[in-house]
Order: sequence, then C-alpha cells, then structure tokens
Amino acid sequence: MTAMLNIKDLRSYYGQVQALHGLSFALNEGSLTTLLGANGAGKTTTLRAICNMVRSTGAIEFDGSSLMGRSTESIVRLGIAHVPQGRGTFTSLTVEENLQLGAISRRDRAGIIADIERMYGYFPVLKERYTQQAGTLSGGEQQMLAVARALMLKPRLMLLDEPSFGLAPLIVRDLFKILGRINREEKVTILVVEQNAQLALELADQAHVIETGRIVMSAARRRSPTTRTSASPIWVTRSAGTWSFSPTKSWPASRPARSTPAWRSPWS
Repeated sequence: MTAMLNIKDLRSYYGQVQALHGLSFALNEGSLTTLLGANGAGKTTTLRAICNMVRSTGAIEFDGSSLMGRSTESIVRLGIAHVPQGRGTFTSLTVEENLQLGAISRRDRAGIIADIERMYGYFPVLKERYTQQAGTLSGGEQQMLAVARALMLKPRLMLLDEPSFGLAPLIVRDLFKILGRINREEKVTILVVEQNAQLALELADQAHVIETGRIVMSAARRRSPTTRTSASPIWVTRSAGTWSFSPTKSWPASRPARSTPAWRSPWS
C-alpha cells in the first residue's frame, strides 16, 4: 500500500500547554486505522492538528504535500473530511439539507443527487426522515447523518472522533459495520479515534495507543493461514522492539509503568 498521510514529530499546543509530544505514524491508502487511549491522551488533538485547528509543529503530509500552514478550508478541499465528537449536525436544517451542505464545495449536481441516494442506501433511517429537522433525530441518527454528510464531500480521507460516544451498543455496532463497508466499497481511508477498543480493533487494519501525547504501542493486523476464516484477527504488536501476538480481546488495558525505561508488551 502507498502511504497517503505521513505524520512526523508532531507537537501541538493549547496556549503554553503542550498536548502532543512528537507523534509519528503513517496511514496507507485504503486503510482503516484507529487511535486508542484514555480521555486527555491527545487523540482528538491529533485529528485537529491534521486539519490545522490547533497550533502545531512537525510535519504532516497528504499525498506528498505539506498540510502545515494551510487553512482548514483548503485542507477540506483536498478531500479530508472531519466528523468531530458530538456529531455537529445543523440542527435547524432538515436531514437532506444537511447532506446537501456536505457537498457545498462540489459542482456536479447530478452526482450530488446520486450520492444523496447512495447515503440513504447506507443509512435507510435517514431516508425515512429526510424532511425532519436534524435536531429532532435520536443520537444514533444524528451520528449517522454526520458521517453521511462527511461522505457527501467524496473524501479520500475521513477523520472520525469518538463515533460511538453516547450511543447504545447495538447502534454502535451497526454504525461500525457501515464504516467497514464504506472503507471496503468506497476505498475511503479512515482514521478513527475511539475508546471502545474491542470494537475498533475488530474493524481496523492498524492501531496506535496514545498516552499523554505520545504513542506507546502500535500494531498491524495480520491473519495467519490457519485462522483466515476466524472472526478474531491476529494482531502483530510492536513496542520498544518487542513483538507479540494476541487476539483482539486481549488488547492491553494496563498503562506503562513510569519507572521502566521502555514499554514492553504485556503479552511477552
């Protein structure tokens, strides 16, 4: 795979407070990557830094071109869609008006109409409520609308911040299944911030665990020949030179000890 997004030595700041301390990772084109970590670890800040919504230093490259110093609007026009935490729908507009607004930078009217119908195919409940004000939808329906509106941009890269936040488990699982379809069928590269590690790892190709603004563990999924049909993927985990294998359900909940010089996999 070709690296679409390259992040090197990313450091971000809120005023004088440093939130990210030298993050480095890459996203392959067509991949689905998850950022895991506790509240305040720096996951949301990473997404904001990509969209230049927070003061940052280091290097962020999209298709070989630097995003540093670009306006958020110009970054969106490159094909990067951001679905922030809290959904962010336009509550006074109808469902269909929200979808139309997602395509505001496009000029292909016929394509926009076709894509609205395509979104209704992914999210049938939105078609049932297309004339309803977004603010009257349930939390799950608003999250679906936020994702659909982002897809109306026809993005190459979609950033999702805590899509499961505040939703019922069954709705969350349905939403993640749809995200998997979008990744496979639309070939949209996805970077998702999530605290539901179990669900995120079932879907992702690669994962990074962030703690206090630093990546402390990274993993890439690999299926062994003998378990290719198994529902549980095999994870190859690398941290401080240590490699381990574990099913998704064994993803560590523990934090690295401050007294140890290097983080080691808890499966070693």
